[in-house]
This record gives sequence, C-alpha cells and structure tokens, in this order.
Amino acid sequence: MKLKTSLAFVGGMVGTQGHTSPEQFGKVMSLVKPRLAVGYHFYNDFDTEPEVRDRARKTYDGPLALATDHMVFNVTKDRIRVRMSAVDEEIWPSPPLKAKIAPDTGSAIAFSDFTKSGVLAFPEVIAPIYAEINEIYGTNVEPIFKE
Repeated sequence: MKLKTSLAFVGGMVGTQGHTSPEQFGKVMSLVKPRLAVGYHFYNDFDTEPEVRDRARKTYDGPLALATDHMVFNVTKDRIRVRMSAVDEEIWPSPPLKAKIAPDTGSAIAFSDFTKSGVLAFPEVIAPIYAEINEIYGTNVEPIFKE
C-alpha cells in the first residue's frame, strides 16, 4: 500500500518516534471505545487535519474530534458538545520577564521500565509507515518500541 507523501505524512513519521501515529491512536481508541476520542498535540492545520483524520479512520470509526486551540468540550452524562470559544484576537501577549534558557538535551532521561511496560506498539499498524518512509528516503529507521 502506497501512502501519500506530504508534509503531513513526513510530520507523522517524525512524530512516531516519540509520539503516537494517527493509526496507532485509532487502534487504541478502537480498544477503549470512548464517548468521544480527542486527538491533540499534533500540528493541526487546514492542510494537515484531513490526512491525520483519514489515517486515524483506518483503525477507528467512532466519534472523533481533532483538537485545535480554543476548542471547548462541554461534557454531561447525556452528551458531549464540541465548540469553539470566543476569543479577542486583538489582545497582544505580555512581553517575557526574562530570556528563555535553551534545554540541556545532554541530560535527557530515558523511558522508565514502568513507562515502557505500558506501551502498546501495534507493530501491524506502525510497520507499514516505517517501511514507506524508509523506501522514500533510503533510510533504515526502526520504531523505538516494536512489541
């Protein structure tokens, strides 16, 4: 199966090393069966949202929202309403009080055994993504979590 090569697809590949691919997200949601699955923490824009939604739909067919800034979820026992908040776009942010300090990447902490014990890798979902990106770019990148 040939996947579309696009900025969204490449972004999805980058995300699968430390994040969940849309297909993996869909697989987890199909097991959990939530009242509303909410995808977040990805670059959600007009040109990436359709592909992320399509890829999640490969493994999940339930209620789905892909969160954006200012999205509001009103949850009651009877229903979940998704809407956008009203914001004033004319307000400028306050200037920072001090300069930002770059992170020290040399002191990164590895995944703990506890964290690794909860990983659901779904190799049948992630393997085709890695195969495709390796073929396109002539690489041999492998997922961190394989099982």
